[in-house]
Amino acid sequence: MVSDDVPRRVDGLSPEPVAVTRALIGYARVSTTGQNLDRQRRALEAAGCGRVFADTGSGRTAARPQLAACRAYLRPGDTLVVGSLDRLSRSLADLITLVAELRTAGVGFRSLHEALDTTTPGGRLVFHVFAALAEFIRELIVEGTREGLDAARARGQRLGRPPALSLDQVRHARELLTHPDNTVSSIARLLRVSRTTLYAHLPELGARSAGEHPPAVGEHPPRETPSLAPGHRAAVATETT
Repeated sequence: MVSDDVPRRVDGLSPEPVAVTRALIGYARVSTTGQNLDRQRRALEAAGCGRVFADTGSGRTAARPQLAACRAYLRPGDTLVVGSLDRLSRSLADLITLVAELRTAGVGFRSLHEALDTTTPGGRLVFHVFAALAEFIRELIVEGTREGLDAARARGQRLGRPPALSLDQVRHARELLTHPDNTVSSIARLLRVSRTTLYAHLPELGARSAGEHPPAVGEHPPRETPSLAPGHRAAVATETT
């Protein structure tokens, strides 16, 4: 006999005792409006479901109003019945989460096609295996992603956001800088980048003409004042006097 003082492990799929009400509540789902729910309804009603909730939409869609209404309707001791596991969810992780939440609320789960029933020890064992498999797959994905990133770094591959200027654009900018009439601002406008970006990609600009200094981060290029012809300058001077 086990003492009541011994702590027990409690989780969403643990065989906690529930007051079984024997009430079977069905849930059906089809992906498109062109599909028929009659076959699922008949199977659920034949299994003894007194009420059936039905959604139309993808199992990957979070908005399943009838599933939400079904879960609100369920009471401790009830059992949620579906025709097959993919009617409740197309994601293993989502399925495990839903079934665990039902179990925590004292609600059983049963799938007709797979003959799974979490109100039995065998059904709970299967879902424990499912949960362990989902965690194993998640860890494999994380490990594979990490190994892929390490291999890319070892090859010298650049990770993260692509550079603002390609190698060809940097080469073109250097060619433009060989012409004294070209300014950093005009080249930046031509390449549709900021002066800050040019200075970041062309370190030699630090030794450029003393009249042009690297802008602070976030600084916009100064507006160039158009030059006036001598006749225009004279007209402006006459108006001001």
